[in-house]
This record gives sequence, structure tokens and C-alpha cells, in this order.
Amino acid sequence: MTVKLDGATLGIQDVVRVARRDAQGAFAQAALAPEARERIAATRDYIDRTWMHDDAPLMYAFNTGVGLFKDQRVLIADMAAYQRKTVYAHATGVGEPFAEDVTRAMMLLRANAFASNYSGPRVELVERLLAFLNAGLHPVIPQKGSVGASGDLAPLAHMAGAVCGFEEAEMIYRGRVMPAREAIRMAGFDPDFELGAKDASALINGSTTSLALAALATHDARRILKHADIAMCLSLEAMRGELAAFDPRVHRARPHPGQARVARNLLRILDGTKRCSQAARDIVFPDEPRQPGQPASPRVQDVYSLRCTPQVHGPVIEAVEYVERIVGTEMNSATDNPLIFDDGQGGYVSISGGHFHGQYMAQAMDFLAIAMADLGTISERRLARLIDPTMSYGLPRNLLAGKRGLNTGFATVQCSLSALVMENRGLATPGSVDSIPGKSNAEDHISNSTWCGRKARTIVENVEQIVAGELLMAAQALTLVEPLAGDYPLGRGSRAAMEAIRAVIPPALEGDRWYATEMRQALELVRSGAVVEAVESAIGELE
Repeated sequence: MTVKLDGATLGIQDVVRVARRDAQGAFAQAALAPEARERIAATRDYIDRTWMHDDAPLMYAFNTGVGLFKDQRVLIADMAAYQRKTVYAHATGVGEPFAEDVTRAMMLLRANAFASNYSGPRVELVERLLAFLNAGLHPVIPQKGSVGASGDLAPLAHMAGAVCGFEEAEMIYRGRVMPAREAIRMAGFDPDFELGAKDASALINGSTTSLALAALATHDARRILKHADIAMCLSLEAMRGELAAFDPRVHRARPHPGQARVARNLLRILDGTKRCSQAARDIVFPDEPRQPGQPASPRVQDVYSLRCTPQVHGPVIEAVEYVERIVGTEMNSATDNPLIFDDGQGGYVSISGGHFHGQYMAQAMDFLAIAMADLGTISERRLARLIDPTMSYGLPRNLLAGKRGLNTGFATVQCSLSALVMENRGLATPGSVDSIPGKSNAEDHISNSTWCGRKARTIVENVEQIVAGELLMAAQALTLVEPLAGDYPLGRGSRAAMEAIRAVIPPALEGDRWYATEMRQALELVRSGAVVEAVESAIGELE
């Protein structure tokens, strides 16, 4: 598959296809749409014919210095050196390098910004960027050092230096870290590449690192949502909960769309369940203090982590939809400075602006971080109930199988997942409200968007594991009580989910196992989408 870049129609799923390997281990290819190439070439031809002389008016980053040197002319004779020095001056990142998918997304998104034809780079630069991406040449880009103000200058400068074959830059090629020039040669390209006027500024100006993080985190957040609804249903049936709270009449009384969608999903997954009935509750579970034959007290209503699922999952859905809109717009935007516009008279004009500022990304990622952190919190509260018979209505303590005392059960699984919840609470503190002026106050307000994107991505990864843990533990709980409660079937969607989980993770019926393996398997189930696919095959597409 080839993703065509035209600067206007790139989608989040397209970014994922290029940034991550498919089931066969291959990346989708990326290419400039022919019409985009023609537009870029025509604009650049005008620039080279009309503006590249020492009598041209001062135009920021074309023939001037940057920042507070904006009024200092750069002579055409110095232009090649100026481009290199611009990259060197901004390659100040520190810390561990970004993961491969982030690096690939950055390269793709920068090229798509150029495809919108407002940046004025040479076509050769855009095509080199995409050729390297398609060849699997991945610049080593430190994660820290951008404030998301004049764009993600530091990480993008590291990308630019590698793409241009700077001696100091590094690349990863075929799994090895090596000098960029060596990697470029091995891939069959010329390591020497001279940047033309504004090429350096176009490469490094724009919050593209923040955007790459945002696109991937938003995609992954969307993937979790249906899994969270399914996990809740398994937990509810394991604890023989009440269905009344999901009645459509209840949600018409407070008609938030996300809330209503979740309630509908839950009822569809639970369709046909007999486990959430008074008769099923009358069965005495292994660690329940009731005497055999003593009926259970009426449930009436459940605790918040069960009953309020639509009111908590619903806002998360709406938050993700909002973030998808912001990210989708940003992905098809020109974000460097200055921008080049057709003047309607056969020429072009350069206009300075502030599209490089990352505040949209910063606030969107803070919003995503807060919403997803809360989704992880409610999931962890449900799975925590599963291991405590006083809160689970008698499920075996710690979901223990085998000999008590000798075996411990899932208690420390819950402990590890609670650690992720606590980590998320700290990371969810907004970063977009923080601003430290930089560069002699030339940048007197910054967005902090790269940090917002990094922490949102971490939160989403943590929540994936928490929801996967709930699926794992709820499946264990249902398996342990199946001999007692098997006459009361689960909902149609829940049965399909259990089959998908058990196809990968057999029940722990012989005591403690290497739970890290099972947690990893559960995480891969979420990432593969196999549980959702099984449920939707049984009951139709969830909302």
C-alpha cells in the first residue's frame, strides 16, 4: 500500500500504516501526490528565479537570520553555510531517542506539511525525506529539548541533520545504530545533500514531533475504548451486577451522546445474560459468607465503578473524538514560518505568522491524558474488586486457583496495575499551562506541546495495560465460578470475548504462573483487536 501525500487528506490511520509494521512486518510506503509535487516545484522555481539575490526584500528565514537576528541579511554567497549552521544551532536535544514509530510519523508528517505548498522547500528535499522513510532509514532523535514554541526545533534539527548526512548525526538502519552517512550509503543513497534557501527552516520549524506523538497516542486511545466496555461487562457478570443503570430511559434523561453510546454497547454485549439475575446471585460463591440455601440480599444498585460506567466511559469517547478533530486538522496544515502564498498576480508573497506554535497539540494532549487516565482509574477499581471477596460477592480471594497459602493468585497483578494508575495521575497534570520564555524573550510564550504529547502517549500505553489486565482478571473470575454458575449463561458478547481470551490465555487453574507473560499476552490481545473482532462478529459492530 502507498499513502499519497497531498497536504489535505492525510488521516490518522494513514500515519499509523506508515509508522508501524503491519501483520506481515512491512510498512506502508509514502509518496508525494503528483499534483502536490507540481505545485511545490512551481513555487520553488519562482523563489529561485525571483528572490535569490542580495537586493531582494528581507524575508524571514529566506535571507535573514532567525529569532532576534531577524533583521540581519544573509548573503546569497553564505546561503549554503547558513542552512547547515541553522541545523547545527538547533540540534540540542537530549535524552533517550524516540521510538521508531514516532520517528517515522515525524518524517511523514513533515513531508505532508510541505505537500500543502505553503513552505517553499525544494522538491528534492521532500522526496529525499520520503525516500529515506521508505528505505527504513530512521534518524536517531533525542526525546527531550523542545518547548513546542517555534515548533519542535531540537528534535526536527536532529532529523534534518541525519537526512542531510551530517557527520555527527546517527541513524538506525536494519536494526543497527550507525553514523548517518554510513547508513545512507548502505541504503544506496548519496550522503551529501546541500540544503537550499529556507530548506533548513522548513525542516525544523513546526510542532511536528508533538503532532507525531499526538497522532499515534490518539489512534491507540481509540483502540482501547471498545475493549474497556467489554472488560466492564465481563467484570459485571463476574460480580453478578445489576443492568438497570444502562436502561435507555435513564440515558434519555441526561442525553450526552457518549454516555448513551456506552450504555447501548453494554446492553448489546450483555444481551441474553442470566448471570446478572437474582437467581444467579442466590448461588453461594466460594468466599461468600452466606450459608447454602440462604438467598442473596436484593442488589438494588451497584457501586460507581460498575453503575456509572456510561457516565465515565462516555466522556472519554467524546474527548477522543474532539482530539481526533484537532489532530486531523493539524496533520493537514502548514506549520512553519514564514508561509508562501500565491499573490494572484503570477507571483508569490512571503508572510510571517505563528503556525509553528504547538498550543493546539498541547491542550489536546492534556485533554487526552486526563480523559484516558480516568478510564484507567475506573478499570483498575473494577479489577481491584475482583480480588476481594467482600467486594466481589464471594469470588475466590485473589482469584486464586490451587492450594491457598502455597499459591497467591492475582493480588500483585492488581498491585502492578494500581502503580500505573498512580503514574498516570502525576502525568495527567496539564503541561500546556506551563510557559518559560526563551531565546532572550523572542519566544515569550511557549506551548510545552512535546512534553504534553510524550506524557499522553505514556498514559495511553499504561491504560492499554490496565484494561488488558481487567480483561485477564475478569476472564479468570468467570472461569473459576463456571462450575457453580454455568447454568446462568453470559451475554452473547461476553461469551465471544471469553472465547477470544481463552484462545490465547488458558485459565490459571493450577496455581500461580508467570503472570508477566499473561499480562503481556492480554496487552497483545488489545493491540491486535482480536477481542473486539470476536465480540462484533457475534453481535454486530459496537458504537
